[in-house]
Amino acid sequence: MEVERLKKRLLQEELRRRRLNSPTYRLLVVLVPLAILLIIAGSVYYFLTLEERLHKTFVQAEKMVLKGDYEDAVAEYRDIYEDHPEFVLSPRSLFRAGEVQNLFLKRFHDALLAFHNLERDYPDSPYVAEALIQEAEIYKSRLRDYGRAAALYQKLLDLGMEPADRFQYELSDCYFRLNNFEQARIEFENLLKNWPESPLLTEVEYRIGMTYALDGKLKEAEKAFRAILKEKPDDPFAVETRFSLASVLEDQERLRESLKVLQDLEGIYPAPEALKRKIEKVEDRIKKKKRAV
Repeated sequence: MEVERLKKRLLQEELRRRRLNSPTYRLLVVLVPLAILLIIAGSVYYFLTLEERLHKTFVQAEKMVLKGDYEDAVAEYRDIYEDHPEFVLSPRSLFRAGEVQNLFLKRFHDALLAFHNLERDYPDSPYVAEALIQEAEIYKSRLRDYGRAAALYQKLLDLGMEPADRFQYELSDCYFRLNNFEQARIEFENLLKNWPESPLLTEVEYRIGMTYALDGKLKEAEKAFRAILKEKPDDPFAVETRFSLASVLEDQERLRESLKVLQDLEGIYPAPEALKRKIEKVEDRIKKKKRAV
């Protein structure tokens, strides 16, 4: 029994000796550590040069936009964000992906998703503010979702973003388009109070008059329109104000006063056909009223 075990051990040692002395084994002894070193070196090189390569990818995406290769540019931006979210340019890449989809590809829902991801993943990024502005514009001007647009313009105001008077105007206009004329008027009046030097003031005063008119508050509308004409007769909005004043007078059955205002607009109103139809309508109403008497 001892002899058998001895033979077995001697055989194993001989096989081990041959394996150690074989060319294949000696080659493996050299190649395996070398391969490990190469892998480590490659990994170190990859990470040391990663930022440089990502910068180049971003620059390449920007060049694609300039050439009109919008789809490819968006793909590059998204690769940067999705594969390397910690990279310094990832927030900017995500913003640019949304911006290109909004401005050039007109894929508004995709743009909104990119902007939402930017706000969620990088809330402190300086690009969030610009993303909010574009979101508000998309909801208001593209999707006609005035409720969401109003919420975003209010958020921009709460954040102290500029131009604040323009955001206040857009907020007011959202309520106007929602037919919430009372709230629109409140927001327009806030603009007058908080930004008295805004270049939008006359337009805002005119819009306030329109909220009264559409709310059926004709006396208040007339007062607002006459105030503009008295204080700013040469303002570009004065012509439109006179036309609206004529409509308010007509609605109050003050037809001759309305006709006089309309006739004074002949030759200066920018839509002469509309003015002509309006004059004819008021004249017709005057004739019918005479016949009725």
